Amino acid sequence: MKFLPALFLASTCLAESNWPQFRGEGGLGIGSGKPPVEFSAEKNLQWKAEVPFGHSSPCIWGDKIALTGLADGKLVTFCLNRTDGRELWRKTAPAEKVEAAHRIGSPAAPTCCTDGERLIAYFGSYGVLAYDWNGKELWKKPLPAPVVEFGTSSSPIIADGKVIIVADQDVGSYMIALDVKTGAEAWRVDRREFRRGFSTPFIWKHDGVEELIVCGSLWTRSYDLKDGKQRWSASGMSRVANTSPIATNNELLICGWNVGGDEDDRVEMEPHETFLAAQDADKDGLLAETEFPEGPVRSRFTIVDADKDGKVTKSEYEVMRGMFADAMNQLCAIKPGGSGDITKTHVVWSQTKHLPYVFTPVIANGRVFTVKGGGLASAYEVKSGSPIYQAERLESASGEYYASAVTADGRVYVVSQRGVVSVLDATGDKLNVLARNDLKAPVFASPAIVDGVIYLRTDKTLLAFGL
Repeated sequence: MKFLPALFLASTCLAESNWPQFRGEGGLGIGSGKPPVEFSAEKNLQWKAEVPFGHSSPCIWGDKIALTGLADGKLVTFCLNRTDGRELWRKTAPAEKVEAAHRIGSPAAPTCCTDGERLIAYFGSYGVLAYDWNGKELWKKPLPAPVVEFGTSSSPIIADGKVIIVADQDVGSYMIALDVKTGAEAWRVDRREFRRGFSTPFIWKHDGVEELIVCGSLWTRSYDLKDGKQRWSASGMSRVANTSPIATNNELLICGWNVGGDEDDRVEMEPHETFLAAQDADKDGLLAETEFPEGPVRSRFTIVDADKDGKVTKSEYEVMRGMFADAMNQLCAIKPGGSGDITKTHVVWSQTKHLPYVFTPVIANGRVFTVKGGGLASAYEVKSGSPIYQAERLESASGEYYASAVTADGRVYVVSQRGVVSVLDATGDKLNVLARNDLKAPVFASPAIVDGVIYLRTDKTLLAFGL
């Protein structure tokens, strides 16, 4: 751990702002203060702390930072001192078994959230745990592990005195609201028509209204926070929801991309009867993985096989066939005031090219900024969707982008999986990269920016950079 003399002074200035959930206040990715443009192990580093492996992002309240991770085979929630990175406490989740995760994923992916008094952690392997900021357990709510081999990624949020958990999975999807003070169930929504999803829910505030927005497979839906009743629904979404919504008062922005959702790159499946007659080698009326020919469908056999029993039924096959046919990759804007199916009435603009996969965009200076895998940056006017620039390459910052964008002080910070942080000017009319900062370590967690300090989690460390 590295300390600077200025840390004593910094400690007296903490708690001006907070970062209470995934992507900060309101889930918008908007930071406070003036974070540095250039930083490295030798420049503007306030401290560096070793942390357990995990993909969750910092949750910050006052002088404390909460994260989750996997340590010695156990899932843990831990708290660091924001001034110097010292670990203050660590608690183990009572999970009997740690769920499987993607080969580059983590069973500690959901980011904690807080209302200032209670700290909420969610693990797919266990459920929900509530602590105070001194590490005392307040309540816990076991939940079944989601049926998806890639692990759980959607983060909890707190709204209207409730903890909102979206558990979209391949069988039995649902959304649940828990009383933040007690953990008691307030309401539950059956979302069984939705398949796997990894998007974090979002509260859209406009016109004195708060809508709970959930991106799912093929559809985005709005719910009433009070009772979970559906308000409206919009189709034309990707097959798997990875990114999370963002918004202004007047525009809700939804972004989604997945394989097979582009018009020039469709994944097509034959009708079940035709495929079964040709491929059902053992004539049992079911389809094993070995009975699928090599190609994009066989490579997604575990997705088609919803209940994970090793055999695909007619129903499972036809559901996935329909999803491939109906999926649409796009970044779109939705105006407020809708009810029912608003697909044709409230979607005001759409862009279908150069879309991010997991990376959630950010809004700054009336523009929305995205980065597609490979380091291709785009920016659009929020109100019209008009491109400011599209698919401009971020030099020396190629590779995938799993961390989501954040913004502060007229700049946008985007982080590649390889750990290169590109700092973009949010005010110009063309791509202007102000700095490239190489952390020299993999990054999957999204940054947090609070009071001019940017907190970045790599595979093994949490770094705090500030002027």
